[in-house]
Amino acid sequence: MTIQNPTNEQLKEILTNASTIAVVGLSNNPERTSYQVSKAMQDAGYKIIPVNPTIDEALGERAIASLAELEEPVDIINVFRRSEYLPDVAREAVQTNAPVFWAQQGIQSDEANDYLREHGVTVIMDVCIKVAHSVTIGK
Repeated sequence: MTIQNPTNEQLKEILTNASTIAVVGLSNNPERTSYQVSKAMQDAGYKIIPVNPTIDEALGERAIASLAELEEPVDIINVFRRSEYLPDVAREAVQTNAPVFWAQQGIQSDEANDYLREHGVTVIMDVCIKVAHSVTIGK
């Protein structure tokens, strides 16, 4: 199946209704894009849950090693991992019941897209969540 992202209006609805974002691959290094984008989303009012087995915390939040360790529901799983890892992350994501899987700009996988859609998950790929937020909701 071809990757077809939601419209800007649908992205606005997703971002307006979301409050918690699990960020897979979030770095605790302020120079990294994952940190900068997640910080902007945190500053916009979203709760960020770092998902990275190599760090203890990021953005003042305790990190978890994998999506399997989530202790609360999340609205969006935002992924900062290379495209070849998306199918594995997608399989983990389906187990969380998160309604939205968002792969950052430059990241996409037909296999992950198809798997997620088969499981009723809204899929967004190759789109920066911070840019989408700025475009659809503003600052």
